[in-house]
Amino acid sequence: MSPTPFGKEDLLALIEADADKHLSLLQTLIRAPSPTPPGDTVEAINVVREYLKLRGIPSELIAPKPSSPNLVSILHGGTSARDQSSDRSLVLNGHIDQFPVGDAERWQKHPYSGDVECGFVHGRSGVDMKAGTAASIIAFSYLYQLRPHISGRCTLEVVSDEEAGGRWGTKYLLEDDGADQWKGDFVLIGEPSGLDSIRFGEKGTLRLDFEVTAPAAHGAYTHRSEGAIRKAARFIERLVTLEKLDLGMDESIKNYMQQPDVRKLADEIMWTGASNAMLFPTVNIGTIEGGTSINMVPSECTFAADIRIPIGVKTEAVCEHVDGIIGEFQGVTYAIRENHSHSAAYSDPKHEAVTLLQNNARAVRGRTPLAICSPDHISGKTFWVLCSLV
Repeated sequence: MSPTPFGKEDLLALIEADADKHLSLLQTLIRAPSPTPPGDTVEAINVVREYLKLRGIPSELIAPKPSSPNLVSILHGGTSARDQSSDRSLVLNGHIDQFPVGDAERWQKHPYSGDVECGFVHGRSGVDMKAGTAASIIAFSYLYQLRPHISGRCTLEVVSDEEAGGRWGTKYLLEDDGADQWKGDFVLIGEPSGLDSIRFGEKGTLRLDFEVTAPAAHGAYTHRSEGAIRKAARFIERLVTLEKLDLGMDESIKNYMQQPDVRKLADEIMWTGASNAMLFPTVNIGTIEGGTSINMVPSECTFAADIRIPIGVKTEAVCEHVDGIIGEFQGVTYAIRENHSHSAAYSDPKHEAVTLLQNNARAVRGRTPLAICSPDHISGKTFWVLCSLV
């Protein structure tokens, strides 16, 4: 006997009826500290595991680093055997670790309160990204319940270590666990993106540690040596010229991102200037150290640069430019942080999955979100919970 038909309106009714439970899950996740560093996510992962267990959903822990486990679960749609053409796979990926709190006394509310006030949930990681991860968990739970009505496969990946580069999280699952089952035909990630956008891609990252040396001298003898810090300052001025270079961004993506409506939305969501930042490399000098005394010309200076690379630009092209600048200086070297450097990731902004998300968002909100790319993490939409039933 065929399963009773189940449509989008039925799913929306279920979601609405369970709204308090969804909010409770987010609050419980926020109240389970999981800052990186140190990266201990055990308590938060156990919240997810218990949530799934209460709903009869099996899950597995993959923990190459015991204090930073990853939770995974796979479901297979009940109609797949009858319709092999629809036997595709969707991955719902979200990280459970978070930025540190910093000085808790400066917070208006306790950073792990999870309190609700004026329609907002308060607490560290509510945005980045326990709300998005909770949405993935909730969506997966509904899909598991409704699996007789759907085709294909869905994989839930609640990962750790994202804020430290993903070596023990997503990167481990894809490269070291030896299982292709953690990959899919497309991936949806609930990073914050705004209700009016769908992020179809992200810029790449290149993180470099520089060391600058110069002869030391007494502070009054600057005629003998400019010192490592002043040399580093001159070098940084040259390094920032990267932001004016066109190093070969993917032309189709570049043309799309220059559309007036896309530029307008990018600037509205990510502040004025974001639409230009998508088209060129950006350079941030995150840390700098040097010198031993105010009255000494410093012999050493170190600084770290975070370079974001546009879609389609090869890391090698950026490194070649950096090497060219170094050729103008003596006593400057650098090393790449391999675990924190990644190529740009993107899909076609008119990909089938993007179209499905847009259609479902329009059905729910009456407005069609635009596809834009991100200067940071690739992002999904809260509306993707509907897309797998199309």
